Amino acid sequence: MRKNIKRHNLTRLNSSVSNINYHIIWTTKYRKHLLTNEIQVELKKILIEKASILNISIKAFELMDDHIHIFIHTGPNILVSKIVNMLKGFSSFRLRQSFPSLKKYKHLWTPSYFCESIGNISESSVIKYINNQKTIYSPVDYDINMFV
Repeated sequence: MRKNIKRHNLTRLNSSVSNINYHIIWTTKYRKHLLTNEIQVELKKILIEKASILNISIKAFELMDDHIHIFIHTGPNILVSKIVNMLKGFSSFRLRQSFPSLKKYKHLWTPSYFCESIGNISESSVIKYINNQKTIYSPVDYDINMFV
């Protein structure tokens, strides 16, 4: 007898059911402190817009002045590398349109990123970690270079 387990975070497609979550981090090129508060506000809007287009959901994100933490839920039909490339490319293009001062940089983001898959058990821990980025870690305490 099959148990009927109801889980709201599952992605159901014609031939699969999945729960795919990623914690992704990427940095600005040369770790430049480009992401001012004004830019961060616009960048959050841009990332939400692109996530909607890609049919992925952002569960949490935090933007620092030189890097981004984002926690997403997606289906099995899109590679994480494709998601990251589209988020980075779209955000770079749109930020340069909105902030002409960014046009002087040939590249806004580094080509690399850090990604880890997250299961159900640690999901709340990851969201708490991301949401507390600005309060727990100062630039001196936390070395993002260990990820990239």
